[in-house]
Amino acid sequence: MAPKPPKSSSSKGKSQGDEKEDVLQAVVIADTFETKFAPFTLERPRCLLPLANAPIIEYTLDFLAQSGVQEIFFSAGSHTDQVEKYIDESKWRLKSSPFKKFTFLKSAATSVGDVMRDLDQKGLVNGDFLAVSGDVISNFPIAEALAKHKARRQKDKNAIMTMLLREIGPRQRSRQRSIIPTFVMDPTKDRCLHYEESRPGRGSGLAFDPNLLSQAELEIRQDLVDCRIDVCTPEMLSLWSDNFDNQSPRKDFLHGVLKDYELNGKTIHTHIVNDYFASRVGDLGAYDTMSREITSRWTFPACPDVDAKYKLSRQGVYQEDGVTLARSCRVKPCSIIGRGASIGDRSVVQDSVIGRHCQIGRNVHIRHAYIWDYAVVEDDVKILRAIIGDEAVVGKGCSIGEGALISFGVRLDQGRHIPSGSRITKARSSNNGSTPSDKALVGDAGEGYCYVEEEDDEIKPVGLGRGTSGLVPHEYLRVSVYQREEFAASNSSLASTDSQDSEVHSGYGGSRSESFATTGSDDDGTDRFHHEAVHSLFERMKIGTHQDDVRVELMGLRFAQNATEDQVRRSVVNALMKYISGQAEAESFEISVAVKQSLARYGNLIQRDQSQEATAAGVGFLLEAQKDLLHRKGGEQILLHLAKELYDQDIFDEEVFSDWWTDERSESTDELRGIKEFSRQFLDWLAAADEESESESETEDEEVDEEVDEEDEE
Repeated sequence: MAPKPPKSSSSKGKSQGDEKEDVLQAVVIADTFETKFAPFTLERPRCLLPLANAPIIEYTLDFLAQSGVQEIFFSAGSHTDQVEKYIDESKWRLKSSPFKKFTFLKSAATSVGDVMRDLDQKGLVNGDFLAVSGDVISNFPIAEALAKHKARRQKDKNAIMTMLLREIGPRQRSRQRSIIPTFVMDPTKDRCLHYEESRPGRGSGLAFDPNLLSQAELEIRQDLVDCRIDVCTPEMLSLWSDNFDNQSPRKDFLHGVLKDYELNGKTIHTHIVNDYFASRVGDLGAYDTMSREITSRWTFPACPDVDAKYKLSRQGVYQEDGVTLARSCRVKPCSIIGRGASIGDRSVVQDSVIGRHCQIGRNVHIRHAYIWDYAVVEDDVKILRAIIGDEAVVGKGCSIGEGALISFGVRLDQGRHIPSGSRITKARSSNNGSTPSDKALVGDAGEGYCYVEEEDDEIKPVGLGRGTSGLVPHEYLRVSVYQREEFAASNSSLASTDSQDSEVHSGYGGSRSESFATTGSDDDGTDRFHHEAVHSLFERMKIGTHQDDVRVELMGLRFAQNATEDQVRRSVVNALMKYISGQAEAESFEISVAVKQSLARYGNLIQRDQSQEATAAGVGFLLEAQKDLLHRKGGEQILLHLAKELYDQDIFDEEVFSDWWTDERSESTDELRGIKEFSRQFLDWLAAADEESESESETEDEEVDEEVDEEDEE
């Protein structure tokens, strides 16, 4: 038999090329070179900070594994040694790992742009790849986006990148916070034509090439979450190298490439996600939101109970083995309790995450807070919307204000009050010198000092043709885009009732672009919008205009004057209280009836969803009503029946009232304290009903257990 002819070298080369092309690569940029998570990032890299008791990077690597990625190029940035050690000891280095190659990129990069240029110089990427931020959480199957990207590339080699964007509804929690991205797109080609960023709560001027108006269709969208997941070609890296002034992926690189289209001829496209979850932990406000999305199971399968470490109870609490709970403590829904944690008598944990091996004392109240591993919280402590780092100790009788960040190993002496927005750390200062503990802040036996950020992370406005003179060159067209309520969050705070026009916020990171918990100014209640809105609302209510028509008119007035959510809420409160008071003064109405009928007619003007922003807005509504009713006849009775009807008509849930009752602003004066006290009976009734409900639930659990035992005996 004649021997088979040898395969040609060209055939062999093609086979190897095809095989290599099938290997999906990913570049993970774990360090975004920002200080939004300071002071925690002084001691630990951002990607290793815990989110729902798992390091943030785990969610990103899980997504890449599900996407079929086989080769990872990982840029750790700061604290590279910690990241390498964690990865080397993790499941991602085992033989069973889906990643066949895991390469750490080591360089002296000071920006994302430096990482991309370094990657281009090393020539490690040889085909289409995924570029993702190291804080991505997603359950989106990437196959469809990859297929569309490759099909587009076959037709047009200048299509260098496809961005994954997620469309969100008007009430979803994970909308953009510290910045609002504006995408100008051609929907017929899924092509992005222009990009700008703006601050929340303000009208934004777009300046773009008027030739874009020649497109058959043009969309300007602010209802998209930038997932920071990009399907890229090697040509994209070359553009980074050609533009050394580009530092950030969006406001520099994306904006510049689109602006210089006539120069480079490169196009960038979009793939919009509708049916899956995709977002990133971009700042501390998003950290809180992502925690809630995880506990609410929007991120499935990225949920605590999927890998069997946690069990989800019928009360909506995730609990690991080895947890010790006192019989009289209460752990409410949407909470996570890590292994080895203990919670003492009469303590209440609500909507919070308790890390592993934490010790929570007696009579402790923790709400909307995050307590990381091995932290100790002693008796009689109150923590609201704060983060307590690993191994920190909060002494007996302390109160932690909203938005406080207590970093690793900090110790607070007994009876300390930590003001809202405080950031306390033990880390060495930037000049590598030791900083003595601030005894006035942490107490004589305490350890830690107040962290002050050296540079502000404020998002600078970006726009074509914006020079120091503020003029726009004639070749660009400027159009006004008003950020509608359903397209943009008011700010990036965990709970905020502040005016969106406020320039300086206290809170997370000290950055004006992202507050943790802020309070609003009372000085904007006399502006033109307020007077016009209150007058219009009250007149429409008096003549019985349908609430949908009233709402449309209010929104039209708001957009016309670019009013903030805080201004709208204040106007609704004042008009509604004025209307209720007038109805109650009529001989044929009792106060309870006036309140009930008024809310039945115009309750639609009040926000009614279950997000964290809605809870904060509800508290703001009650605070405004409380101040307004100080000067009205029978104000204390109206407030009582108002609270009752807001609850009965499912406009506000129990959390709004409990937050309002414990809010310091609700009793900042004797008058406010007096009018609020009349509503104590309603709050007591709510607490009693809650305890009765929990008791019934425990009884049902016991009955079920008894039935199971009886069945086992049979």
